[in-house]
Amino acid sequence: MRVLKKFIGSKAFYASVVALILPMMVQQGITQFVNLLDNVMVGRLGTQPMSGVAIVNQIVFIFNLTIFGGLSGASIFGAQFFGKGDREGVRSTFRFRLLFGAVVVVLGMAVFLTWGEDLFSLYLDENASTPAELAATLNYAKEYTAIIIWGFFPFMIVQCYSSVLRDAGETVGPMVSSMIAIFVNLIGNYLLIYGSFGFPKLGVAGAALATVIARWSEMTYLVFYAHRRKKKFTFLQGAYRSFRIPLPLVRQIAVTGTPLLLNEVFWSIGTAMVSMCYATRGLTAVAATNINSTVWNLFAIVMAAMGNAIGILSGQLLGAGDIQGAKDTVRKLLFFSVAVNLLIGGAIVAVSPLIPFIYNTEAVVRQTATHLLMISGSFLPLSAFTQGSYFTIRSGGKTFITFLFDCVYTWVVCLPIVFLLSSFTSLPLEWVFLCVQAADILKAVIGAVMLKSGIWANNMVSGDSPAQTQEV
Repeated sequence: MRVLKKFIGSKAFYASVVALILPMMVQQGITQFVNLLDNVMVGRLGTQPMSGVAIVNQIVFIFNLTIFGGLSGASIFGAQFFGKGDREGVRSTFRFRLLFGAVVVVLGMAVFLTWGEDLFSLYLDENASTPAELAATLNYAKEYTAIIIWGFFPFMIVQCYSSVLRDAGETVGPMVSSMIAIFVNLIGNYLLIYGSFGFPKLGVAGAALATVIARWSEMTYLVFYAHRRKKKFTFLQGAYRSFRIPLPLVRQIAVTGTPLLLNEVFWSIGTAMVSMCYATRGLTAVAATNINSTVWNLFAIVMAAMGNAIGILSGQLLGAGDIQGAKDTVRKLLFFSVAVNLLIGGAIVAVSPLIPFIYNTEAVVRQTATHLLMISGSFLPLSAFTQGSYFTIRSGGKTFITFLFDCVYTWVVCLPIVFLLSSFTSLPLEWVFLCVQAADILKAVIGAVMLKSGIWANNMVSGDSPAQTQEV
């Protein structure tokens, strides 16, 4: 019993955790559910439209994680500044996020407009599909891209506001804004993809347009929500009067955040390259892995919310100087996350034979997707532990270690495995996918060792605030 008490918290502890993660779960749950519906709506147009959109979203994924990675360094300091009660420090981290995000949006749009077609072609294997299928898929990808890039700016603004509000423990506003976006996106998809109620039938272009409209709606609500509550979110008062940021804080965020940025960028590129290796098995593999990832994301909302909660709660405790409290909280949250995701993983395995039938695609795609979902569900508890380990290590500012733990591991272990198996063997896609997932067992062991060592438990905002010193 004494051992169990180390891993199980009180009712008050779980009540506080649920209060934090529930809005995030609702937000992510609705988002991923609509992503699934979006995916199904496009999927009902056929395998080529679904594959074209899936390929574009692989590259958009890199853009999204570049934004996320760049904001993560500022969020480490934002959460600790909030825990310390330093509102000026939080305000400075918010300005940093906006400036960084604007640069990434400009660069991202330039990349898609200049090299988009070349990037999409990397996913199309001439030996695995017919020329007509490849040409149709590429055309759908280009059609989708021409519209979706106009949603980059509102996406960036939403991430800046959502992250700074979450640093302060506010999750309701971002949740409501996402619900609005989801509703707009869902209605837009129905009207514009199929041309319902007299609207033009735009196909994949309609899906992209609905997403862009939803992004702008989400941004508009969240910005108004935050600024109408300046008395509560005092760090937003005067946030736009200037964009000066204390030079020492810029240096600290750069030193701490650069490994996080590099991690997200190169990890997302590595993940995209893993998908390219799967794509050597043809458009069947592209479609099946797309179905698997979309459905898995829906079931993984608890894992994602728990990861964020671990980062926020441990960061606030570290900023307040409660090192032992942070360690105890992380241990209990990790145990809770793994236990819950064990049940969720079982649910994925149970329903995996049924889900692919909602797609208008070939039987071989459905069968392959079913097998991939079974594998993904089986490894969900392990994924919950490794993600929780990542957020724990990051909360204490050990970002170079997280870079090694997440990005370098993908490039040194996972990518070589999938490249060798897909290029030099005739193993079916399912077996290649299983081997890649199994590689995370070693990653979990490494994470457990680092957590037990306690090297992550670090207060980074003790002493004078960098926000009160020289500005740039």
